[in-house]
Amino acid sequence: MDLLWLQAAGWGLLAGGALLIGAAVGYFVPVSSRVIAWVMAFGSGVLISALCFELVGEAYRQGGFYATALGFFAGALVYTGANLCLARYGARHRKRSADGLQPSEQSVSGSGTAIAIGALLDGVPESIVIGLSMLQGGVVSLVTVAAIFLSNLPEGLSSAAGMRRAGRGKTYVFGVWGGIAVISGAAALAGFTLFEQASAEVLAATTAVAAGAILAMLADTMIPEAFADAHDLAGLITATGFLTAFILGNL
Repeated sequence: MDLLWLQAAGWGLLAGGALLIGAAVGYFVPVSSRVIAWVMAFGSGVLISALCFELVGEAYRQGGFYATALGFFAGALVYTGANLCLARYGARHRKRSADGLQPSEQSVSGSGTAIAIGALLDGVPESIVIGLSMLQGGVVSLVTVAAIFLSNLPEGLSSAAGMRRAGRGKTYVFGVWGGIAVISGAAALAGFTLFEQASAEVLAATTAVAAGAILAMLADTMIPEAFADAHDLAGLITATGFLTAFILGNL
């Protein structure tokens, strides 16, 4: 039992490590924008499925309607507000891979920092959920970890490809994603340790806050990237990702 905190950090680091793997592929492998969009659409479907069945559903079972609804809306509201602020400093298209969408540091001063903060904003709520899932019997939700891992791969891939095209070097790109992978482990650890004695209502509200932030992130960043280059197939691929995560959760 004493090592559960270490397990929580390890699962968070594993899920966050997918960002680094995706970034390596996006930076070094010439992947077309259409393929990146397909992978992004699949990852979006996976996360939507996890939101429905693993996060919001579990929050409702734990704490009821009001805690879930208030937490969910609060998470979406806080994420949207933070995202709007970051967009003013050049982070609006931080997950976009196409030429000219991510600004260079020369064209928008401070955009590199804004993009890094934005990537952190996207990743932390997901990781906290991993730690929270371990509070139910000391066992992590493998479906949640798998869903976050599968969605992080295209996030890192698309964003790193865009960073490379904006002229950002390897030190910046891998420093950002490596740092976020480590912080993901710390966030999962925080989710487990800080809420260990929390009531069911607090756990439900916290899970719902993360879920609301994740859904807002999907609508603001991942789904637009998927639709931009794969609009003819984006819906079908997203549905495939949703079904894949649903099957994993019910095996």
